[in-house]
Parts: sequence; C-alpha cells; structure tokens
Amino acid sequence: MALLSQQLQTFLLTKIGCNSVYKTNPIKNKKNLVFNLKERSKGSCSAIAIDAPPALTGVAGIRWGSTKLQGPREEMEDDLVIVHPETLDGFSFAAVFDGHGGLSSVKFLREELYRECVAALQGGMLWSSRDFNSIMRALEKAFKNVDTRLLNWLETSGEEDESGATATAMFLGSDMLLVAHVGDSSVVLSRSGRPEMLTNPHRPYGKNKVSLQEIRRIREAGGWIVDGRICGDIAISRAFGDIRFKTKKNEMLEKGVEEGRWSRKFISRLKFSRDLIIAHPDVFQAPLGSDAEFILLASDGLWDYMNSSEAVSFVRNQLRQHGNVQLACESLAEAALDRCSQDNISIVIADLGQTDWQSLPEEQQNFLYELGQAFATIGNGSLWINYNFSYPMMKKWKPRVGTEYRLWYGPLFFAASHLSV
Repeated sequence: MALLSQQLQTFLLTKIGCNSVYKTNPIKNKKNLVFNLKERSKGSCSAIAIDAPPALTGVAGIRWGSTKLQGPREEMEDDLVIVHPETLDGFSFAAVFDGHGGLSSVKFLREELYRECVAALQGGMLWSSRDFNSIMRALEKAFKNVDTRLLNWLETSGEEDESGATATAMFLGSDMLLVAHVGDSSVVLSRSGRPEMLTNPHRPYGKNKVSLQEIRRIREAGGWIVDGRICGDIAISRAFGDIRFKTKKNEMLEKGVEEGRWSRKFISRLKFSRDLIIAHPDVFQAPLGSDAEFILLASDGLWDYMNSSEAVSFVRNQLRQHGNVQLACESLAEAALDRCSQDNISIVIADLGQTDWQSLPEEQQNFLYELGQAFATIGNGSLWINYNFSYPMMKKWKPRVGTEYRLWYGPLFFAASHLSV
C-alpha cells in the first residue's frame, strides 16, 4: 500500500462526532440542519466536527439555506447535511437523504457517506486534478462501499430491518459543481433564471430514457414490475439498504408466498442474476460561470408538486424581495405543502453570491399561465382529498398541528396568491 499524503492522513485521523441540535417550531415542525466547522450559528447544528489543517478552507461567498418539513406522513424519514470542511481543499459538501421503511439507513448515511466520499477523493487532491473519469470511479466505489457496509450492518443488527434511503450529494467549488446521485431527489442549477436540471429520478416507471433503462435493468436481473413498483413493492429503483432486494432476495420471495402475494409455482420460475435495487450513482459535473445564480437540492416531496421552472422562479422572487436564503428555503417548502405535498420535504439552497438580487428586474408573470396553474392545483388538491379520505389507511392519519387548513383550503389560498398581474 502506497504511503498516504499528509493531507489525507490528517483527514483519516480526524475525530468525527455528532452533536445534533434541532431548531423545532411546534407549529411548523421544521428541523433545520446546517453543518458548520468551528462555529455554530443560531438555530443550526454542528453534527460533524472536524479538526482539520487551517490552510484548507471551504468556498467563500456562498450563502446556504436548508430546511426539513414533515408533511402528512406519520414519520419524518428525510434528512440533510451541509458540511463546510477544511479537509476538502476549497469545496463544500451537501446531501439530501430520503428514507423509507424506517430511519436506520438514513442515520447510517448521514454519518458515513460524507466520510467515505472524502476518503475516496483523497481529501480533495483527486478533485484538484480535474480528472473527471477518476473522480467518477472514486465516487462510484465510495457509494458501493457505503452500501456494502450498510447491508452488513442491517444483516447483523439482530432486527428485521428492511429500511432504505436515497442519497443525492453535491461537492461545490468556486467554479465547478459535482453531483453524485442515487434515487429520486433532484439538483437544479439556476443560470440567469433558466433552470438546468442536473439529475434524473431513478424510478421503475415512466417513458423517459432513464426510467426505461431502469426497467430493463430490473427485468434483466430477474425482477418484475407491477404498477410501477418492483415486485409490486417499492417505487424506487436505486437506493442504499433495502436488503430484501439485494442480499435477501430469496427470503423476500418466501415471505411473499407466506403472505399470499404470489404462489410457490410463480417463484419456482424466477432466477435472480443481480440485485434489483442498486446504489450505483450517476455522477455529473457542471461548470459554474458568471451566469450561475444558485443551486437547489431537494427531495421528491418538492419535485412531485413543483417543476424546476416554478421552483427556480419562486426562489428568485424570494431572493429579490428580501435576499434571505434561509427564508427562501423555508418558503419554498411551505409552497410545496400548500400544493398538498403528501411527502416529507427537504431542501438545500446554495446562493453562489454572484447575483445582486435587489437590482434584478422583477419577472413578468403570465396571467393565463398562472390561472391555469392555480386551477390545476385546486383540481389536484380535490383529487388528493377524495382519494385519501376514501383510503382505509387514512383512518390512521393525523394532520400536523396548524396545518389542517391546508388540507381543505390550501389549494384555494395558493390559487388566490397566484392570480396576480
């Protein structure tokens, strides 16, 4: 084994601990997590404390905002991290995790993914080489290593833990953005108000190129898809954890027979050749020129109810009004909830500090477009209400304190707020 550089040795010998402090509003139930080094700002936490060489710094001039908002779900299974490390030469790190089936996988990723990625990038030295192919291979290996360790941990935990989680991470430098993506969260870059979607959701349904590739991969691995769900179970095709679709596929089949979901004759014809769900990341890079305004990273709780153009326009209008990135982040999450988002919502915004928001001319709203969007929102809200209140599981659903009005009147308020010329 070759000797490690002093910089990488320093990182690997770093003491990493967790001291999470959540800023919680009893009405809005928000939990804002911002990971800082050295200092802890009001309402934020220092969950990853790193003693790093003073010569290495994060990216100056970038303003961060983050928020987590629990929708009508019974549990908050989203999480996010923002790290301004002194172990990555001139780069900051942010990630959003969207869990399912429990919190175990999310908690594991929150602690381990960043550490593994930085080790793979050799403390930032590999990034400095600007060799994208080497960087991509390093991050692919890091994601695979984390998933292997997570699966081993889940299998030896002594409990039947079938949790999983998606992860979308970004490394942000002064002139370059790198994204490593697994799952259905998304990253959007605003270039002079034009949204540039940098990721594609990994889902086993849809007609787009990525979805068709995922469907083919799953079927070639021996799996099947029912109503957009792998084995009729899960509607995500790439994730960490989810042990029943990886190392315990046969056990999953036997359990399905016991529960009457399929017959023994059916599973006798099946032969798995690979994992049905994988944690292999799509890795992208995007140059940050003078037209780059901000980066928006969010879970699907936002994107399922607001497209990239709407989200970018919303954030730009917010920053034009008050310039507060944190407030813009929280307002965006509330807007998604007003559109009857049924999921947890996690959002990270990085304002790159290249835009004078106060001098930016106000965007002209298209009245007919906004009117159509408003009535579409009302229709979606009505369908959501009718469906969910006829569904037996809604007997167990309890609205968050202070949000009952959104269930019935939220779409109307949202529509009224958008009918402006």
